[in-house]
Amino acid sequence: MRLGLALLACSIAPAALAEEVFPARLAGHAVLPAFTMVPPPADAPRDLWISGRFAAGARNDVPMSVMGDTGAAYGSHQTGIALPFLGQPVQGMSGFAMNRAEDGSWFTLTDNGFGAKANSPDALLFFHRMQPDFASGQVTRLETVFLHDPDRKVPFRIANETTESRYLTGADFDPESIQYQDGEIWIGDEFGPYILRATPQGRVVSVHQTMLEGAALAGPDTPGVVVPAQPGTDFRVQRSGGYEGMALQPGTGLLWAMLEKPLLGSDGQPEGDFLRVMTFDTAKADWTGDSYRFRLSEGATAIGDFNFIDETRALVIERDNGEGDAARACPEGGSDLSACYPQPAQVKRVVLVDTAGTDDEGYIRRIGHIDLLDIADPDGKALAGLHPAEGNFTFPFFTIEDVARVDDSHIMLANDNNLPFSGGRQIGKAADNEFILLSVPELLAAK
Repeated sequence: MRLGLALLACSIAPAALAEEVFPARLAGHAVLPAFTMVPPPADAPRDLWISGRFAAGARNDVPMSVMGDTGAAYGSHQTGIALPFLGQPVQGMSGFAMNRAEDGSWFTLTDNGFGAKANSPDALLFFHRMQPDFASGQVTRLETVFLHDPDRKVPFRIANETTESRYLTGADFDPESIQYQDGEIWIGDEFGPYILRATPQGRVVSVHQTMLEGAALAGPDTPGVVVPAQPGTDFRVQRSGGYEGMALQPGTGLLWAMLEKPLLGSDGQPEGDFLRVMTFDTAKADWTGDSYRFRLSEGATAIGDFNFIDETRALVIERDNGEGDAARACPEGGSDLSACYPQPAQVKRVVLVDTAGTDDEGYIRRIGHIDLLDIADPDGKALAGLHPAEGNFTFPFFTIEDVARVDDSHIMLANDNNLPFSGGRQIGKAADNEFILLSVPELLAAK
């Protein structure tokens, strides 16, 4: 989820990391409209029938009264959708589970709401079962499950502490990755960062603090971290830098939890051009003590999702902080940003890695990648109005946070549309929740 507009100041290693680039062909395209709302549960507090009252800063109880925009660094383009909302927005697709539900539908996750702990106390946390139909171009939401903590498993005070059902909100956690195994849901959180274990009905079973090299990791939004706090000393996880990807390894029951951004060193600066990956044993409900490193390529600042495709190989979404078609980039030095993108998308990739190929420093081997800004569409699968005027199909969104293997030839992706703060596809229009099916047999076969 978009949090602030500053670019991550991180020195990226040169692409002496040169790796093979594989072709990608668009095989399907479906959309869940940006303005898709669900009602809260019947037993939820009545104030949760309106969401986003704090997203614009000061409290605002007047529905649909403050227009969303992309922020000054991205041209301040209005998105056509105003806050607060009547109901809870389904926006923010932030993770696909590798294993599907028994009916073949996909578990997918909505994140914390409006991008920050302080502005999301009225955003409920939930996951879904969804079924994209690439023939019709539509996405069906089959079920929405709200996370709740009636057994008081969360180790800190939550926004709905005194209610009976204790529904979780974006002031409690920022869920960004999801897995389904043996009838249980596992969710990776950015604030703690924590791993949450829940039933398929959304009831929290346990909450696990992150351990790395014998020490607990914390971020600026972890309960117990108070201002003033020294980056690199009081906390090492960057804001919005927790578990963006959490892959479930087939046959082992291990969760490979990958941070979105580099950890901070003792000087308060990113420790390097790599992301930490810790493994968690779901059978023992504890950390294994093993950790690895994923090296970012030149121009990348973060990852968006992480999922295995077999026992050792996995897909990682790698991205920069840009959004929008580079063909519509603003001219250098120009002052009118109303019809162009000040920070267009430049690095949006799906990287294939092999976790069995780590080196002596723990770096996971990168095999190759596909470029999400260069997707062939010879069959005209892009939905009307969503293909660039010239060139190949692109997926130019700020946060692309969902990837999973569909079969031996295809993968599926979706974006987090940060409603109502991101555009990316069309200037002046909020980004929809787009699902794309890509034919990538060469990538999936690469070793």
